[in-house]
Amino acid sequence: MNDKPRLLFHVQHMLGIGHRIRAERIALACVDVGFDVTLMEGGVPALECDTPPGLTRVQLPSARSADAAFSAVVDADTGQVVDDAWRARRLAASLAALETSQPDILLVEGFPFARRAFRFELVPLVQQARTMGARTVVSVRDILVARSDLSKVAQIAELTRLLFDTVLVHGDPGFAQLVDSFPAAAVVADRLIYTGIVSPPPPMPISDRPNLEQAGEVIVSCGGGAVGGALIRAAVAARPLSRLADRTWRILIGPNLPPEDRAVLDVLPNGIIVEAARHDFTSLLAGASLSISQAGYNTVADLAVTGCPSVLVPFAGPGGKETEQPMRAALLAAAGRVICLPEQDLTPGRLAQAVDRALALPRPSQSPYRLQGATQSAAALMDLLGGEGR
Repeated sequence: MNDKPRLLFHVQHMLGIGHRIRAERIALACVDVGFDVTLMEGGVPALECDTPPGLTRVQLPSARSADAAFSAVVDADTGQVVDDAWRARRLAASLAALETSQPDILLVEGFPFARRAFRFELVPLVQQARTMGARTVVSVRDILVARSDLSKVAQIAELTRLLFDTVLVHGDPGFAQLVDSFPAAAVVADRLIYTGIVSPPPPMPISDRPNLEQAGEVIVSCGGGAVGGALIRAAVAARPLSRLADRTWRILIGPNLPPEDRAVLDVLPNGIIVEAARHDFTSLLAGASLSISQAGYNTVADLAVTGCPSVLVPFAGPGGKETEQPMRAALLAAAGRVICLPEQDLTPGRLAQAVDRALALPRPSQSPYRLQGATQSAAALMDLLGGEGR
């Protein structure tokens, strides 16, 4: 009989791939400390993923956002807005995974702070897990999208108290605290555990890297790419205007970059390389002169590990409603660690000016922030079971 503690981890990514990457790092860290982990994913399936011993993957009926404004949830297979029949299939699949895995802990990414369109699924799932005797935990990044309706914020806090024993906040309180973006944080203060930033492993030493010919490049990235087209176009036009016009600019495109944005990259001047997002991203950053990117959680974690000077163009979305990336970029800029160029101000000329200013940024040998968030998350979850599991 397997006496390892069992963890069921529910993850739903909607637009980018950041949530899935962070969840993957946490799940693998939990395997390392002795959990049997079932990773239950509801977003578009990953094209490549490892499944080491101790990790089981369950793909739910997949959903994604209809657009960058998060106007609706659509079936990822058909593109149609989800209906009650789809919701019933989705709930049944989640409850079946719960029954099969019999977890000691149910870990839910985001909800109820986010993913409230999946309340139909997640409230019954958490309630059933609690009936089965499982501990229930929510996993959130350090900065949330701000809500102007304080009554809804209060409702989210009360629902959190009702459904969850613990809230893992994946950040360093010395950088950002939950209350900075969630005014009702005091309501759940007794449940908060700050894990540190969920970061990748540090890059290999320079002498051991196979790609030294790529040193000194400018790395342009946009995460999953769904909303990265404007940044890529501006970067291509900014190169000849900047002090780094003689360097190679390497543009990494994510799997979700729209076809119309890919078409722009079909014909490019010498000195610009375009390729798919790479698994050795941190090694590229460690040897680069500069990074140009949005300000997603994982990209900023990669920058923190490497110390690469950076220009951040945070995604704000239609009407500036997506406040998370702008707040993260503003905090880093205030600390003198990045140059921030607001999305609404993005032009090739302004981006070139930001690149030139970023060349004066320091390149610290180590981050001042706690970066072992995946390992600390796994340790915190094991501690909930008394450190010994079943």
